[in-house]
Amino acid sequence: MSEARAAKQLREQVTALETMSRFVLATLALASGVYTYLGVRDLLDGSTTLVFFAAIIYSAAVSVGIYGFWTYLMRFVPEMRDSGSRLALLGIMGIGSVMIIAMSSWLNAAALAGSAAVEQHLAESLEDYTADLDQAHSNALGALSLLPDIQRAAERFARLADDERSSGALTGTSGSGSVVQLLTQMSAQMRELEQTIQGSRETVSGLFTQGQERLAAMRALVSARGAIEPRSDAFARESVALAGVVAALEQTSIAPSVARAAADLTAGFIAPVADGASPDLAGRQDQVMATVRESVAAQSKALSDAAAEILAQPKVPERRFVPLSSAEAVLRYAADFLPSWAGAISIDLLPAVFVGVLSVVHGSIRRNEEAMTDADRMTASELLRAIDLREELARRAPREEAAPSPSVEGPHLPADEGMSAAVERAENVTPLADRKRHEP
Repeated sequence: MSEARAAKQLREQVTALETMSRFVLATLALASGVYTYLGVRDLLDGSTTLVFFAAIIYSAAVSVGIYGFWTYLMRFVPEMRDSGSRLALLGIMGIGSVMIIAMSSWLNAAALAGSAAVEQHLAESLEDYTADLDQAHSNALGALSLLPDIQRAAERFARLADDERSSGALTGTSGSGSVVQLLTQMSAQMRELEQTIQGSRETVSGLFTQGQERLAAMRALVSARGAIEPRSDAFARESVALAGVVAALEQTSIAPSVARAAADLTAGFIAPVADGASPDLAGRQDQVMATVRESVAAQSKALSDAAAEILAQPKVPERRFVPLSSAEAVLRYAADFLPSWAGAISIDLLPAVFVGVLSVVHGSIRRNEEAMTDADRMTASELLRAIDLREELARRAPREEAAPSPSVEGPHLPADEGMSAAVERAENVTPLADRKRHEP
């Protein structure tokens, strides 16, 4: 009796929840259609009217398809009693779920997190452009690291010239001779190279300031509020301007000029003729100028090696900003928006939970009904119909006995026995609807 009561209660609950199930399924399908419309609208090109109607038609098709798909499964899967049919329908449900994700869920995710994904793309692009500007600025300022060496060399040549002029520290004879002239010449060349490097510093500083201003404008666009499309367009314009600043910084590097100037120190070395009044002084001047030549060669090699190291630094790669639509950005940065993806997929696949619940409930109903007897399966209405049938047979029995039909062949029973047998047969009759419902 308890099995009959449990089966009956479960069937009543399933019947009572049918309207609620349809309402929930329709609401989920409608929500998926709305978000699909928002997602697909950004992917279509054309006039506003064309885009509107195309997006409406697509989203309506998605809503109807989702509603119909899950309605069929909620009807058929719980009624499957053999494992083969049940597994076949479950396989179909898996294939359909994948198709729903392909046609709707990713567009739902684009509607839920599309703007945030595009902002993520802008933020990562901003980091790349910041790194490019810093690298280009570093490369442009690389030659400034040579400035202390150049300044020391210029001061050394100038000091030696002063010492030779005042006390004859190199040749032993004071005065402004050929040695002083050579040392002054080398000091002047070093000063010119120093001024060239100092002049490039101002140019590099100006370009770097322009680049920082572009980056500041790009940061403001990333963090600003409002629609993402105009901000993305403005970001693209700023990125083009910043790329020009980076290229200018790459071309402003003074390292190639330093390398050429260092090579000219040796290749263009012109020693004056010794002008000593005596052969002995002229010989000493030649010796000192040879020493200066060796010193200049050493200085030239050091500067050339340092400039070569600067030139060997990696160049800034050419970068081009590629705008992304909200759907493309959601796909590219899917790992950063897993909650949005989970919500978008859940809207479409939540009815699968209802299919599972109904399958479990119908399975429990079948197990309870298998343990029921024929009397347990009889409802109150069926019992009343049986009583009415017995009374009707009781009324007809005397008339049939009084006027037996000669055309009916078979054993003749007394009225009471005939009525009892008929009632017994009526009580043992299982309604056709119940029999179909309980058949395995």
